[in-house]
Amino acid sequence: MKLSTLFSLCLSIPYQQAGVSASYATKRQENTLYIFFEGSDGANDWKRNFEFPAKPYTRMGKTIWFAHSGFLRTWKEIEPMLETQIADKSIEKIIIAGYSHGSAIAVLCHEYVWYHRPDLRKSLEGHGFDGPRVVWGIKSKALKSRWDNFTLIRNIDDIVTHIPPAVLGYSHVGKLLEIGEKGKYTDIEAHLSDNILTELKAYETKTV
Repeated sequence: MKLSTLFSLCLSIPYQQAGVSASYATKRQENTLYIFFEGSDGANDWKRNFEFPAKPYTRMGKTIWFAHSGFLRTWKEIEPMLETQIADKSIEKIIIAGYSHGSAIAVLCHEYVWYHRPDLRKSLEGHGFDGPRVVWGIKSKALKSRWDNFTLIRNIDDIVTHIPPAVLGYSHVGKLLEIGEKGKYTDIEAHLSDNILTELKAYETKTV
């Protein structure tokens, strides 16, 4: 599926509410499960976007890593709603996508699938469209490898992709794909979904 098609689906698919600030959707196509997370939608989302303190993600026994507290709270509201579908052994591939606030949740979901479905690690795909930084203080190559199949797509001047500030210890994970042209949009205009879609289609045209 083209990135522009995946992004369009991420924007248009009907979402379900799982908590105060948690919206998700799933779509099954044969043996592939698609999981989507909605962009910021309302005051609660924006409040959590700016809850910068990092919290430990301790589910993995002795392996402890840290994540943005607001995004982690949102993911924990959604996680119980997805665990049965993710655990379904008839699923042979999982593709995750999220936009903005939803991109941050996609980062955490991607790691959850990586951990709980080791049989799918080679086929797992994660796509974050213009999302913020999520993880804190991760330097280990072994930890970073959990997001080897995750790609952050950045419309180059988008301000959201630069928060929380790196000086606070936050970083992106996975691969970075930059689209668009520097200076074409303001840092806020670059985050608008119509402009992202325009640049995704332009990128795909160039790479055909």
